[in-house]
Amino acid sequence: MANWMDRFFGLNENGTTIKREMTAGLIGFFTVVYIIAVNSLILSESGMPIEYAIIGTIAASVIGALLMGFWGNAPILLIPGMGINALFSYTLVQSMGLSWQEALAVVFVSGVIFVFVAFTRFSKMLSEAVPDSLKEAITVGLGLFLMLLGLEKGGLVGPGDGSILSLGSLSDPLVLSTVVTFLLAIILFIRNVPGNFLITIVLGTAIAYFFGMIDLGQLSEPGVDTAEAFAVFGAMSFGNFLSTTFWVAVFSLTMVLVFENIGLVHGQVNFIGRPEKYSRAFQATSVSTMASGFLGTSPTVASVESAAAMAAGGRTGLTSLTAGFMFMGAAFFIPLIKIIPDSAIAPILIIIGGLMLQNIKNLDMKDMSETFPALLIIALIPFTYSIADGIAIGFILYPVLKVAIGKWREVSPALYVIACLFFVNYVFHVVG
Repeated sequence: MANWMDRFFGLNENGTTIKREMTAGLIGFFTVVYIIAVNSLILSESGMPIEYAIIGTIAASVIGALLMGFWGNAPILLIPGMGINALFSYTLVQSMGLSWQEALAVVFVSGVIFVFVAFTRFSKMLSEAVPDSLKEAITVGLGLFLMLLGLEKGGLVGPGDGSILSLGSLSDPLVLSTVVTFLLAIILFIRNVPGNFLITIVLGTAIAYFFGMIDLGQLSEPGVDTAEAFAVFGAMSFGNFLSTTFWVAVFSLTMVLVFENIGLVHGQVNFIGRPEKYSRAFQATSVSTMASGFLGTSPTVASVESAAAMAAGGRTGLTSLTAGFMFMGAAFFIPLIKIIPDSAIAPILIIIGGLMLQNIKNLDMKDMSETFPALLIIALIPFTYSIADGIAIGFILYPVLKVAIGKWREVSPALYVIACLFFVNYVFHVVG
């Protein structure tokens, strides 16, 4: 068994072991498992029954893990994307007037287009069209976004209001448990203790319990009634297929999916030093997106939190598969998963974000036509809470500045087209 895994996943070639990969998968799972509850609640805002949303979220995460594990062979966790789920419920359904079943059809059609891009020469063409400065900026921006999410989850920074931790706020059990857990986490990480993130989650949960933040009575709560929830599979409706609204929605979603995932997957395979994994990982991501529409959820993306699994040593698809198997049983253990507090996860997000910020050293600060679009991406991804918006602004500004200083030949024709498409996408949203 071990020999088969070694040959299939290339464990020796990737400098890893079965134990390390499975540990990384567990850490990755506990870092992203919040998506079951959060994504389901957001999808329920579209009118989708929450039981349907839970099953769809879990099923898409499992299928994404299988695709990434067996085809992409990368430690990337494909889960319904935050931000895109809001686009699904609040834009496609509430603003544009589609039903949630029609919105699922939009997801499926966008996924089909994404698959076409990923499995043809367009994938390489689009990837090569994006300058290295913008690719590095996406990684740094995502790192800053992770740090912000971690600081907010731990109560160290007020959500959206810019308020900062004060000495008085140490009386808050969330803040105090986060601070104590972070100190333990950073010490374990710097000392390179094996399984340090998993230890952090366990110790962080125990610390939160000590500060009275965990109610063990939650363990007796019933799980999800799945008797009828599987009806969400194939629930998409193409009744509005010929309408302008449907195709505007498809265009907007496809733009976000393709270019957000180009940035995410590039950043993640470079993070583990294996850029050759990009093509297959990108293809696995596209198929997972298409499957999301059939499975009954908003599109999956290469999650930012995958960096936690990578930092824990994950290097192959075995990491993704381990997380996928954990998702399979998640529906029966949601009460147990829910007792893991934010204070146990926040320090991990802060540390991983810090690691990703190191890529800023790769930016050439002497050429502002390269640097300024990159810096805007870095700033806008966390400040707008939107990976897609941050990427879009940078991609639009880059060719504008190059043209302004007479270096228009440095911009590929494809990037001019991409910038125009992002601009048109904004116009659609304003008109809508």
